[in-house]
Amino acid sequence: MRVLGRRVYWRWYGEVLLSGNVVLRMTGDAAKWLCPGDSVRLSTEFKKPLLGFDEYALWGRFPLWPPFAKDLEHVREGPLGGEAYRYRLRAREAQFEADFEAIAELEQYHYASEKEVVALWVCPRCGQTLAANSKPLCQCGGEARLKEIKGSTPASRFLVLELKERLPFEPRILGYLRLDPPIPRMHRRTPDGRLERDIRERIFPPDWFHPTFEGGEDWEKALDQVETAAARIARVVVHPDYRSEGLGALLVQVALDWVRERGAPEGRRAKHLVYTIAQMARYHPFFEKVGFRYLFDTASGRPVLFYPLSEEAKEHLEHFLKEDPYARAHGGRLFQKSYGQVAGLPGPIRLEDVYKGYRSLLDLKGLSLEVEEVLSAFGVKARRVERAVLRGADLEVPPRSLVVLAGASGAGKTTLLRLLLGEPPDAGRVLLPGGRVAAYIPGEVEVPLGELPLLERLYREMGEVRAAIEVLNRVGLSDAVLYRARPQELSTGQRERFRLALLLALRPDLLLIDEFAAHLDVPTARRVALGLGKLCREAGITLVAATHRPEVHQALDPDLTVFVGYGGLVVVPRKG
Repeated sequence: MRVLGRRVYWRWYGEVLLSGNVVLRMTGDAAKWLCPGDSVRLSTEFKKPLLGFDEYALWGRFPLWPPFAKDLEHVREGPLGGEAYRYRLRAREAQFEADFEAIAELEQYHYASEKEVVALWVCPRCGQTLAANSKPLCQCGGEARLKEIKGSTPASRFLVLELKERLPFEPRILGYLRLDPPIPRMHRRTPDGRLERDIRERIFPPDWFHPTFEGGEDWEKALDQVETAAARIARVVVHPDYRSEGLGALLVQVALDWVRERGAPEGRRAKHLVYTIAQMARYHPFFEKVGFRYLFDTASGRPVLFYPLSEEAKEHLEHFLKEDPYARAHGGRLFQKSYGQVAGLPGPIRLEDVYKGYRSLLDLKGLSLEVEEVLSAFGVKARRVERAVLRGADLEVPPRSLVVLAGASGAGKTTLLRLLLGEPPDAGRVLLPGGRVAAYIPGEVEVPLGELPLLERLYREMGEVRAAIEVLNRVGLSDAVLYRARPQELSTGQRERFRLALLLALRPDLLLIDEFAAHLDVPTARRVALGLGKLCREAGITLVAATHRPEVHQALDPDLTVFVGYGGLVVVPRKG
């Protein structure tokens, strides 16, 4: 069959007319790539002139409809391997109006400010165009519909990551990826400042990047001319609460499958390459984790990373890395971890036959007459309360280990942390090997948050922006908008995570923390604990954390679990 015409109403709605006067309903993002005269193959069980979204399948050079989709199970490993938890997800091309509204809302997490909006909306009732970051209500009373996401082009296509199994307060769409044809031209700025024009075409065959989308007023004609062997990942945005979960890398991996299987974005030619221009790749390695290789910086200084989809592309890429003097120097690698290793404790922590108790005197001094009468009626006049927290306790904590203190409230977890921080026992010995110690005991030992923006504060503590960003990412504050926020602008849970980042910024040999996830919901607490545990293991930090939350315990995957209660300690080593 032949394509006779197309109409694109919205990104989520379009129609295509085939020979035989058959009309197909599909997304506008799919319809716009079908040119009059294209040969296609239609499969349907229905004999009618108008086929709905789910009533047919369509092929051209590649599968065209239904939209690309893939079900996924994303397993998060604990600090020592093994499953900590998993997500059940669906990655698919955006196809519903709600998908694009979610994309606009995610975009504002990344770029929105008081002076910048990320989307344009149009009111169907009065025709007015509105600029807003979320769906606005027009002054005429009409409900606006999304017209365009700023920064995208008519050639852009979108992949969304949907959370299939979620709690009521969790978002439906966790992230999105935008896929575009190659940009028309690209030049390189060398480390010595020289400009090398058309650098891509000196590395790979020029026709892999041309003819591409050039824009202009007649965007349909411009789309009809696109036929390249490369695709560009123009955007990867993950919900800020989920940015430490490996979902950015997952989106990129699925996008590679989309390009391989469907020749996306235009679907007219098999692809040899996928590339991205991403300044954030200097500070986050998820493109490199998928297998992208860094080749050069653009004229404006932004790094460009490539992924070969064919052996021919791989040969061209490897030849450039071998022969180009600047590429030889970096070897295709861009991201470098900056937090590094701490010196570590020089020996184990030991408690030997330790006794610790607390004594207090209760009396009626200073109380009102009414309260005195009530307490007297219960026989409470004056009483000395003595409570033994530890009786002859022994414990050894090896350096670079992760330890969780578990037990009921009031069992003595915080008391044990105080002893490790230097409070003397009543009897016995607490042997601390020295080294840098950082601690958080709410209401007793707290790092002041200050008033500086988050990234600025950590940069001043650590002396390096990359390391500061790495720490913020690990505690679940990996959002550019939050980087510039001040502590007083954060939620209670975000302040809790920032306090944890400040402790890590000290690069301690021993980290003592008491209920650091008290104000976090279960999924967030689990994510933060996983990031904390992994960083401590990588850096060689000895971590002793008190918690009563099973999801935190599980995500930390400790070497030792120490149950505290009734004056004793019961130590349970990690299995395996």
